[in-house]
Amino acid sequence: MPTGGGDDRALRVAGWIDWIARASGAVAALATLGCVALAFGLVLLRNVLGLGPQALQEAVLWLHALAFLAGLAWALQADRHVRVDVLRARLGPCGRAWVELLGTLCLLLPVCVFAVWISLPYVEASWRIGEASREPGGLPALSLLKSLIPLAAA
Repeated sequence: MPTGGGDDRALRVAGWIDWIARASGAVAALATLGCVALAFGLVLLRNVLGLGPQALQEAVLWLHALAFLAGLAWALQADRHVRVDVLRARLGPCGRAWVELLGTLCLLLPVCVFAVWISLPYVEASWRIGEASREPGGLPALSLLKSLIPLAAA
């Protein structure tokens, strides 16, 4: 079977996609670690010093959102995502491959496209108004957090 430039290009694209998925998994892991450490620090601050800075409380939420959204690509690439195995467990390798393909084409891709499409105006409005936290002492640039939604879906 002859190989052309298209095969090499497809392999490079697949390599980049895998790299992005692995990198997003590393970001998710670091965000989870940061979330736990910051939450622990907040508990100490609150119980020892009676302080609970709003910005730090929001930072825990931001890190949690980052961990969840960044972990999506890694979970899919590493086959760690949740699925219903009732039908899949009864199929052989070829049947499983078909279920994966059909599930990706009929469910995953349409949901991702819809999430990008529906979230873009939401994110754009946030950037346009320079949205920040509604709470006094909260974090600025809420639009950065909201931008993770279409990015994660893409």
